[in-house]
Amino acid sequence: MARYGGGFGGFGGNNMQALMKQAQKMQEDALKAKEEVDSSEHEGQASGGLVSVVVSGNGALKKLHIDPKVVDPEDTELLEDMVMAAYNQAAQKAAEFKNNKMGNLGGLM
Repeated sequence: MARYGGGFGGFGGNNMQALMKQAQKMQEDALKAKEEVDSSEHEGQASGGLVSVVVSGNGALKKLHIDPKVVDPEDTELLEDMVMAAYNQAAQKAAEFKNNKMGNLGGLM
């Protein structure tokens, strides 16, 4: 009967050790990428910066700035639209950043 390197499932000891080391490195890379995503901040603006927001890498609203000259008590709908536009822009940037950092790591996180 022929032997194929012994070890686990036909993998030799060195191969299995290399696979385990590679898996550990991938997990470390995934954790590092997740930390980068979670600590990142992304800004979105509307109306030339009159309204701006900053969101975290996971999409949580961190900062909101509204220039006083756009506050019109008679037209709150315009202000609401600008806040939504700025938030959506920042959230899109955060999602793209997350996809770039985490996309190649598959289902590790």
